[in-house]
Amino acid sequence: MELLGMDVLEVLTRVDSFVWGPPLLVLLVGTGIFLTVRLGLIQVFRLPLALKYVMNSRKFEEGVLGDVSSFAALSTALSATIGTGNIVGVATAVKTGGPGALFWMFLAAFFGMATMYSEALLAVRYRTVDANGQMSGGPMYYIKNGLAGRWYSKVLAALFAVFGLNVALFGIGTFPQVNAIVDSARIAFDIPEVLTAAIVSLLVAFVTLGGIRRIAAAAQLMVPFMAVAYVLGCLIIIGLNLDKIPATFSLIISSAFTETAARGGFLGAGVMLAVRMGIARGIFSNEAGLGSTPIAAAAAKVKKPAKQGMISMTGTFFDTIVVCVMTGTVLIMTDSWTGDLEGAYMTSYAFSTVLEEAGSYIVTVGLIFFAFTTIIGWNYYGERCTEFLFGVRGILPYKILYILIVASGAFLTLDVIWVLADIVNGLMAFPNLVALLALRKVIAAETREYFEDLEQGN
Repeated sequence: MELLGMDVLEVLTRVDSFVWGPPLLVLLVGTGIFLTVRLGLIQVFRLPLALKYVMNSRKFEEGVLGDVSSFAALSTALSATIGTGNIVGVATAVKTGGPGALFWMFLAAFFGMATMYSEALLAVRYRTVDANGQMSGGPMYYIKNGLAGRWYSKVLAALFAVFGLNVALFGIGTFPQVNAIVDSARIAFDIPEVLTAAIVSLLVAFVTLGGIRRIAAAAQLMVPFMAVAYVLGCLIIIGLNLDKIPATFSLIISSAFTETAARGGFLGAGVMLAVRMGIARGIFSNEAGLGSTPIAAAAAKVKKPAKQGMISMTGTFFDTIVVCVMTGTVLIMTDSWTGDLEGAYMTSYAFSTVLEEAGSYIVTVGLIFFAFTTIIGWNYYGERCTEFLFGVRGILPYKILYILIVASGAFLTLDVIWVLADIVNGLMAFPNLVALLALRKVIAAETREYFEDLEQGN
């Protein structure tokens, strides 16, 4: 298929590069910097309190609206963000942009924590109850309700919901994840693709048809387990290579500001490429500013919006500053980034150089779990976007369609759909960032009131 003399895939790839180009990345990071300053470095001075809240977030707050505990909401959000991006995305960033990409990934996540806090705060502040008695919230609601009366509010809210629904059905939530699971199971365990696809489809159907409570229950079980197991693997490798830490971090810092020379299978990279790959892959992993994770935050049984903002803020910390940075450190420390391997194969090789066969299994099993939880997490995001656009009557047809796409995803190689979904994923950010900046006074006021109440013991 051609469009104006060019292949459709080529056209979409160019559009994708433009959407995820400097303007969006500057807007995403710039918004994070602005909110960081406006909120007084909340991700630094309030992180210990936020982590304390996470430890106690399994408890329900009595007499408040919500579907699940704050911990369950955080787990649901992490189930969607801790995915193939933590393994494949980091490897791609370092392979293409060099070790310096890891520095810029860290920096984007640092400012992204303030963005994530603000998104979750607004999600709880402007959430509503749907016709089935379940909580509905996220950018489409804080755009519609928070910016009510402004001529662009309904249009931006609808656009976000349309973009989010498309990403859930045809992007992050389905095809890439199913393919990752099927390929990993076939390579590592020699399980036929049809059998893996059938099992995944049945499990997805069982979990997602049970609604947010079953999705959250599955997320609470799998997310901590898979994350801890993977991080422990990273820590063992780093611990066995302590003598390489100074050189590794020196290379990361120097490569962030100077050109990385060609080495082995690495072709070399300039500073701008390191910046672009680090920021883009980091944001793609933790989704800070894209507007997806606050949809899960809105379901939390919590009274104060700022408290859920604090809890949700730790999601970016865990996803990127812990898991992604550890993955990148292992890749650089083991010199795997200079070889000819890419993506999951590169990460698997890095683990196997130290942990031998066990290392390969850690990455493979981690990738399978990460991909599966992303599927169920994004199912919920798409469900809430569907409810916003079509009401509760659209939820069941959406879930059936989602399951069918998951079932067929293992056998499709629709590059055009994947690139299109990546474009729409980036487009989600624009209406969300407009709302965050427009509602900056609400964010600041809620934050100030919350911490004043804490100081007074309320």
